[in-house]
Amino acid sequence: MKASTTTAGAQRRRHSLGAGAAALVAAALVLSGCGSAGPATSGQAPTPAAPTSAPAPPNTPQRPATAGEAAPSTPAAAPPRAIPVRPATPSAAAAAPPPTSLTVAGTAIGMPVVPGGVSAGGAMEIPDVFDRAAWYKYGPAPGAAEGTAVIAGHIDTTSDRAPFSALKSLKEGTVISVGREGAPALTYRVVGVELMAKDKFDGGALFRRSGPHELKLVTCGGKWLDGRMDYSDNVIVTAVPEPVSG
Repeated sequence: MKASTTTAGAQRRRHSLGAGAAALVAAALVLSGCGSAGPATSGQAPTPAAPTSAPAPPNTPQRPATAGEAAPSTPAAAPPRAIPVRPATPSAAAAAPPPTSLTVAGTAIGMPVVPGGVSAGGAMEIPDVFDRAAWYKYGPAPGAAEGTAVIAGHIDTTSDRAPFSALKSLKEGTVISVGREGAPALTYRVVGVELMAKDKFDGGALFRRSGPHELKLVTCGGKWLDGRMDYSDNVIVTAVPEPVSG
């Protein structure tokens, strides 16, 4: 993925596919300005939750006595009181605060992070500038109880390398700091770096919402393919939360 060198993103990226694919240019990583595959079903906005309560059963009226019929010797039983109904589904856990910044020790990566959605073409949206990254806002946030928080950015501009070009060279144990809105920053440590071919992209694994919590940093990598005007792979850095001391 290549980014514009202007903050307004006015310049067209070298591999931006051209005007006929403007809907896809907004994001192509594998996600967004760098490839064709998107977050698959995980890229859809969350389905609204089912109602959490059911209506109470209606009261049954008593039949009135007909003419000549003796009134009951005992008063009719009072209608049963409504039975309290508990939610059928557990209440959602409080959402983790959105990330606002990203810093990777030993690199030039120190930039703001903004929310990124899904483009009309089904790819993750990322900013059209090299000095800003995007967090996939429909998935877990950094600090979530489970699932993968995904932050993506460009590898280069039309004329130079971008800070995310350093991802492929990160060593195990490298410290990553994620600033958050209204909450303390989080620390992660790199546990792995991989190249994933774009034609074999596993969106389900990258954008998962369950399982152990991890942070994934993503950019383009591999070879530049003139025929596709894109890179052959994605660089994916996996990091895990630093244990909280005390």
